[in-house]
Amino acid sequence: MRKKLFSLAIPALFIAAVMVSCKKDKPLTSESNEVTTTKDGSQYTLDTLNSKVEWKGYKVFKSENTSHFGNIKFESGDVTVKDGKLESGKFVADMNSLTSVDLKDSPEDMGKLNGHLKSGDFFEVEKFPTASFEITKVTPTTEGDYNTLLDGNLTIKGITKPVQFKANVSVKDGEVSVATEPKDVKREEFGVKFQAPAENGVIKDEVTLQISVKALEKK
Repeated sequence: MRKKLFSLAIPALFIAAVMVSCKKDKPLTSESNEVTTTKDGSQYTLDTLNSKVEWKGYKVFKSENTSHFGNIKFESGDVTVKDGKLESGKFVADMNSLTSVDLKDSPEDMGKLNGHLKSGDFFEVEKFPTASFEITKVTPTTEGDYNTLLDGNLTIKGITKPVQFKANVSVKDGEVSVATEPKDVKREEFGVKFQAPAENGVIKDEVTLQISVKALEKK
């Protein structure tokens, strides 16, 4: 059963891992983008009930049949809008909310997987209870299916790395919505290096993250 659990858990862990930040500890690395955004503008508060991170992890061959996926909730966040456009933002994810979705019909397996992902083998949520993404630059774009490039600093397990997301951003009627592209992130760069026994299949280094947030204007 333990081997089976590892097989279920690994991919998921890695994806979630990509979002772990630390409230208590300062980042272990300082490889990050310079923040060029400001707080100059109208302030918006993250709607945590309608915001989430979606994650997906894979074994060696990236396919729907060898993946696990789930969600992570946000505990807080804020957005600044200036002249009707997104100016800045920071989103803090609650790593204790990490859960798999593909195992929802098997509560026992889901509980074991979630517990393993939160353990010292993976995200160490006791030590690193949050993950965060801070926007450092906002660039409008007309290429492809997205209208904005978001440069930012992603912090997981006390490690901060620069990451760029393509996103669709909307500012309308006192609400800001941000929906990013699915983005592959290398989990090992954020200290998530656990590997299952070879017979259970090798887990890919890349995990896919997608951020969806809504923020409401402060009255």
